[in-house]
Amino acid sequence: MTDRGPGGDEPRAAAAGTPSVVVLTMARDESDMLHRWIAYYGAQVGPRHLIVLDDNSVDGSTDDLPCPVVPLPPAPWKAPWANVRTTLVNGLARGLLACYDVVIFTDVDEFLIPDPDRYAGLLDYLARHGDRDVIAPLAVNVLHNPALEPALEADRPLLEQRRFVKFAPGMCKPLVKRVPAAWLPAFHGVKAPFAIDRDLLMVHLKYYDFPSMEAVADHRHRIHQTEGRGSAVSAWALDSDELGDRLLRWVATPEGAVVPEFDPAEPDLSDVVRARPDGFHRSNGPQLVAMDENPLRQLPPRFRSAL
Repeated sequence: MTDRGPGGDEPRAAAAGTPSVVVLTMARDESDMLHRWIAYYGAQVGPRHLIVLDDNSVDGSTDDLPCPVVPLPPAPWKAPWANVRTTLVNGLARGLLACYDVVIFTDVDEFLIPDPDRYAGLLDYLARHGDRDVIAPLAVNVLHNPALEPALEADRPLLEQRRFVKFAPGMCKPLVKRVPAAWLPAFHGVKAPFAIDRDLLMVHLKYYDFPSMEAVADHRHRIHQTEGRGSAVSAWALDSDELGDRLLRWVATPEGAVVPEFDPAEPDLSDVVRARPDGFHRSNGPQLVAMDENPLRQLPPRFRSAL
């Protein structure tokens, strides 16, 4: 984790030419995950350089945060939710690039972790990649195996307690940019060329804890049914029973089998990022299919204290 500055608010510069960075998210009733997001990215870039777009939360999760919160009006909006979110974030990002070097957008359960063996943290990583307009991370889903991993202990790093992962090609999203190129809905694409960097891991925590996954699945499934959010072939369309059954299949291993360590050099990235005729470049790979088909791995120990 990045060292703190003398005042405790801003990270100490990790490398010469450290860029100014702002990180955005959009959340609705994400009390547990939003506070993890603020703690992690606040430690990386400073809490006053975070922006939370509050999509009408009623659980108190966006009250008294140490960062700017932008409340959104209640739906119905002028366009479907996915388009509204992308239009709003694209506009904000374009404006913020007038005063920041780098804009990052992630969902509240997405955490960008530069390889700890090579970088002091996110600012150090970005300082050393100032020549790249857009960056996509190498994404993995963290998968809870309730048969082997007990309930989380609040005073221990999360990733020391949840070690199983699968590579998720469609989640290798171009979330980091220095240019005002527009993002596509769901942020899987951008109107600029980009490559996936194996030095930048994106840890996706949607499936990190079985009880939390069930609660979030039912919450999003209700929104999917009532407001039409999320694709019909995405996890939004599955309730907690359906998604729970899938998760148990994803982590199932023969008795006595040793799950290999995840090697960032292992995934084949040759066909993940594709250019479209309209000028957009997009990461591809259906998420649920990837979890069904990709091999189970263990997160390398060097990443486990990062979160």
